[in-house]
Amino acid sequence: MVVLSELFEGSSSSSSTHGHIYDIFLSFRGLDTRNNFTAYLRKALMDANITTFLDGEEIETGEDLKPELESAIKASRASVIVLSKNYASSTWCLDELVLILEQRMKSNHVVIPIFYHVEPTDVRKQQSSFGDAMAKHRQTMESETNANKRSKWAQKMDRWKKALTEVADIKGKDVNGRIEPEVIEEIVKDVYHRLHVPLKSRLPLLIGMESSVKFITSWLKDASSHRVNILTILGMGGIGKTSLAKYVYGLHCREFHTASYIGDISRRCDEKFSGLLDLQKQLCDDISKTASIQVHDVSTYTSKIENLVAHKKVLLVLDDIDSLTQLDALLGSNGFHPGSIVIVTTKDAWLTESCALFKTNLKLKHTKHMLKGLSQIDSQKLLCFHAFMSNNPNEGYEEVSENFVMYCEGHPLALEILGKSLHNRDVAYWEDRIKWLKKETGSPINNVLRMSFDSLPSENDKELFKHIACFFVGIDRDVAETILKACDIDTRFGITNLIDNCLLSIGWNNELTMHQLLQKMGRSIVHEESPDKPWKRSRLWCHAESFKVLKRKKGKGNLLGLALDMQMLEKEKLRVSMEVKTDALGDMDNLMLLQLNYVNLLGLTRTFQKK
Repeated sequence: MVVLSELFEGSSSSSSTHGHIYDIFLSFRGLDTRNNFTAYLRKALMDANITTFLDGEEIETGEDLKPELESAIKASRASVIVLSKNYASSTWCLDELVLILEQRMKSNHVVIPIFYHVEPTDVRKQQSSFGDAMAKHRQTMESETNANKRSKWAQKMDRWKKALTEVADIKGKDVNGRIEPEVIEEIVKDVYHRLHVPLKSRLPLLIGMESSVKFITSWLKDASSHRVNILTILGMGGIGKTSLAKYVYGLHCREFHTASYIGDISRRCDEKFSGLLDLQKQLCDDISKTASIQVHDVSTYTSKIENLVAHKKVLLVLDDIDSLTQLDALLGSNGFHPGSIVIVTTKDAWLTESCALFKTNLKLKHTKHMLKGLSQIDSQKLLCFHAFMSNNPNEGYEEVSENFVMYCEGHPLALEILGKSLHNRDVAYWEDRIKWLKKETGSPINNVLRMSFDSLPSENDKELFKHIACFFVGIDRDVAETILKACDIDTRFGITNLIDNCLLSIGWNNELTMHQLLQKMGRSIVHEESPDKPWKRSRLWCHAESFKVLKRKKGKGNLLGLALDMQMLEKEKLRVSMEVKTDALGDMDNLMLLQLNYVNLLGLTRTFQKK
């Protein structure tokens, strides 16, 4: 899933109000950009409520421009011209360019050139690929035996040269060396400011979430008009909950009397004391459509919200809820008007069913939708969109891009962040980056995932998460619970709480499973306890570090768990003695978990091998 960012809110496009059919005419060379940059640009413009004309057919070189294209240019308020490497090789594109610039002279037609991996100087002076294209057109002209047709060719070429020179001098956007989704976003904003198009809320560009959109759309259609329905979208941090909710809201908000999207609730409540009051004011203003006088009491605002939602069919989206206080303040307990819809995104499956509204309204219908990771195919599309502005990897990047897809395990935010960081990088950089990611305990999305951990209400759950992340992923649940209970860790409620907070799941064979990015985040938290002195950490799972700590007798009372597998060290081609003296464990007073595989323990009445 890709979020090209949220812009502004407003009514439908203004093109018709100015006597035009279209806001934008898109001129481009299909050979270069039809299936990548131009396709995504048109999608972004259309999602922003900017009516855009894009011709769906190619035309053979030498044919005259179709009359409908000339009409479309005249019926558009502006033109976006994607000047790519082969743009000038198409006589059709050059004829479009001439007409666009003529329209610019006759009216207030806005022209925005996009220099797509070409230099403005090459366009202006017809150099490089533009020079080659014009030379071929000249050859075509000179080979024409009909004097009248040759004269028309010469006139056309004169107009084309002047048009290329003129368009290169117009202020536009340069794509060279830049992240293409960011350029597209800038173009959309530029159109908004220059045409004053009233944009609706931008629909995020989703990749790989079609089934979820279909499910929610079907759920909305089936929702009874005589009851209130709540949908909770669940999933780990960065899995796409916000993007999905924003997309659904943009699709269906106009089907209700009034609608409100309250985003980023958890962060906005944490950043400042008045955060919850600000959210309540936003909700009141959205529903009443008039600015309200801000009060300074949460309960007063809650009563006001209850009165407003009781009389209107409302679509309300509450994004990133992490506490009952937030839900109760924004939903109240009196109930909504029949046919209203509430969509909540959260990492905590327990919250919605525990809020006051749910407890006091028997007719309220609640549905849960759990988001999983993207498929391998969709993961590649998302990574390649940000790295190459294409659905597929560039030539030579196939293997390394597959490694990144496997590393991210379908996590959309990780794919997006890494894709952007790899944009315009060579293969060697990609290979070094994936090696670093696999080696380091931290990751580029740790801050997002860390919020799920930090929101856990009890220290028991946090300690349990770290134990599982370090030692128990892939272990049978019953076996893990037996061991952890012996260590005074409450697993009866703890494992359930971790599952409810999307930090843990149970595999088909009853084993404890965890997304590898969550596991790396948990281990990173432990690593931060003492980055350079592993013996000062609470847990050691890295076999090389465990061996060094035992061999040097560095372990002290702060160590709670340690794992050592000598065969793993052999696989890593580390030549070490397989013998460890038992007195190395002497100072580990708080050690609860000890896992030794293929280790010779010396110092007991006899030497033995523990497996």
